[in-house]
Formats: sequence, C-alpha cells, structure tokens
Amino acid sequence: MQREAAAEIPSKAGDLTLKILISAGEASGEMYGAQLIEALHRRDSRIEFFGVGGERMRDAGCDTIVDAKDLSVVGITEILSRLPTIYRLYRRLLKEADKREPDLAIVIDSPAFNWRVARQMKMRGIPVVYYVAPQFWAWRQGRVRLLRDYIDKALVIFPFEEKFYRDRGVDATFIGHPLADLPQPAITRNEYATHFHLDPAKHWITLMPGSRRKEVILNLPTILEAVAHLGPEYEFLLPLAPTLDRSLIERLILIGRNKITLVPESLPALRHSRAGIIASGTATVEAAMMHTPFVMVYRVSPLTYMLGKPRVKVPHFAMVNLIAGKQVVPELVQHDFTAQNVVSSLTDILADGPARDRMIEALSAVKQELRDSDDGAETSALRPADRAAEIIRFMATRLPKNG
Repeated sequence: MQREAAAEIPSKAGDLTLKILISAGEASGEMYGAQLIEALHRRDSRIEFFGVGGERMRDAGCDTIVDAKDLSVVGITEILSRLPTIYRLYRRLLKEADKREPDLAIVIDSPAFNWRVARQMKMRGIPVVYYVAPQFWAWRQGRVRLLRDYIDKALVIFPFEEKFYRDRGVDATFIGHPLADLPQPAITRNEYATHFHLDPAKHWITLMPGSRRKEVILNLPTILEAVAHLGPEYEFLLPLAPTLDRSLIERLILIGRNKITLVPESLPALRHSRAGIIASGTATVEAAMMHTPFVMVYRVSPLTYMLGKPRVKVPHFAMVNLIAGKQVVPELVQHDFTAQNVVSSLTDILADGPARDRMIEALSAVKQELRDSDDGAETSALRPADRAAEIIRFMATRLPKNG
C-alpha cells in the first residue's frame, strides 16, 4: 500500500484558512465525516468545513448547508419520488461552493448524490477525495470509471477494495475501517440497565432496522413480529439513528404492541446485548466490532429487488460475510426475511454452544481484518480517520498558493 509523506497543512496565503467542502449523505457517512473533521482539526484548527452533514458534523465544526437526513433514501424506485427535493438541495450546495470556492472537496459514501458533487468540483478544478468509496465492486462495476474521471484519491475501508480499485485505474489506499478502533463503551451493563430501566437478569436483543425512513418502514414491522414471538423473557433495545424521526419509530412500535426501549447510541446497546437483529449496512459492522452475534435482515420494494438483484456481483449481502469469505452470520433477505426465520436463526446463537462460539470467533477475525494495515508501523498506529487526515494533509501541500 502506498505511504504518503506527512507535512503540515499550509495556509494558502498569510492567515487565510484552508476551505474544504465535505459531503456525507447518511448516518454512517455523517459519523465518518465527524471523525475526519476532528482529525484534520487536530492538525490545523483553522481549516473551515462546509457542506452536507448532520448533528455530529455540526458539532465537529462543519457549517452544514444541506442536512444529511434530507438525502436519506434507499432503493431505485424510492429515489425517483425524491428526485426534485434532492436536485434542489444539490443546486443549493453547488451555489454555496461557487460562493466559498473551496480548496479541496471530500465526499463520503452516498454515491448517487456524491459522484455528481465530485464531478462538479472536478469541473471547477477542485481536487476531490472519496472517503469510504462506493461499493461498485458489489454491483454496477462499470461505474468505476466515475472514480477514474472525477476522483483524485479514493480512501477505502475494506481490505479487498484497494486491489479492486487499483486494478481498474483508481488511486486507492486502504486505511482501515473507522469503526475498527473505536473503544469499547465505558458504561457497565448494570449502569446501562439502571439508566434505561432494563432488567439486567434478562438477555437483551438489539434491533437495528436501518438508518433511513424507507428501510425502517420495510424492515421494522417484520422485526417487531419476531419480537412478539420471542416474548417477554428478553429485553429489546432499538438505537435511534440520528437521521430518523423518533415519532416514526414510536408509531410502528405502538402498532406492533411491543415493549421496546429506544436508546440514543448503538455501540453500548450492542456491547451489552446477547444478540442482534440487524439490517444490512454499517450496523452489521458495528455489531461485529462489539463481538455481538446477530442475524442480518433486509427488504426493499419488490420492484427495486427485481431491478437490482441481477446486478449484484457478490456472493453475500452481509459485509462481515464478504470480508470473511464465507457465511459467518445468517442472511435473511426479501422473501427469506420472515419473523419465523428470524426467530429460528436467533435461537441458534442465543444459547451457549458451538454455533454461538463459532460466530463470535469469526466476528473477532473480521474485526482484525478491518484493523490491519500493511503500511509502515508509524502510519499503522494511527486510527483510520487519522490515516485519512494524513493523506489529505499531504494532498493539501500540493495545492496552489493563491494570493
């Protein structure tokens, strides 16, 4: 893997600060964006950030022109109904970019929106970094040309991605997964139980139906049906993604007549849970990082599934299975995603025994894969966001000094 030299970010001229447009369009990308802003600010507190983000990025110091929750859509057919709103927000971002004239652009995940942002920045002569590159290896591999055409540097978070993109002419570097080095939550199980009025004598199960409204609408009812089958001998926790409205979750829970405890963060819930029912996406990696056995579930609209399934180029849906190269966790997708199948799959891993032990061991191996870097020891000691910041910092040394 290539190693970029470290250097201080220069100011463009005198006391002028570096301006960076940063665009993250959903909950996971917004978290990665906040981590990256903080890492860059540790190197130069004068850097100005503006763009697309949410509460975490605002807290880190980003002036959010567009709120990430307004871009949180999923599926081919679902996007169509939101196109006018998305286009209006896109034009607002470009107008602000023309006004502020950023020196560098960083786009994070959300390819449907962000490759268009990248293209516009490239047309304006602004260098572009893709942090958490799109999963074009999974489907629509021909779209890799978009990265070749509009991206100066791709920072990838899965170990197999670097070779995939480099083989196709993209300057890509594996920096490790931003979740791999997160510390274990400090709160104890008993403290957590007291804070959220949970029964510490029961097993807890974390429910994560997705971070986007449409995902929740399609996934949560079946999850709640499984909860009803599992019964009151368990406590059920549902971390509320910052991109979601609490009222939507509460309404669905009320319809299902289930006792679910809403909590603000996913990692402590996962860490102290016996198992999880997790929608496909970043949440599955979070569960792996906490060594929490889980069942992966997912559903999209029938038309989206029909149009999308032939394009899928990978043998597994769950990211942990792709990294492991085998099925580590059960995958219940579309028609296989039923309450009965969820309960059956969970039963195998809730009890102590070989099935549970094998899954925990495999999840631990996946975590190590996401942390490993064959870079130099000095760079490998850095967390992924800091590795990304070092690469971006090096790129900034090559920016033209105006004024």
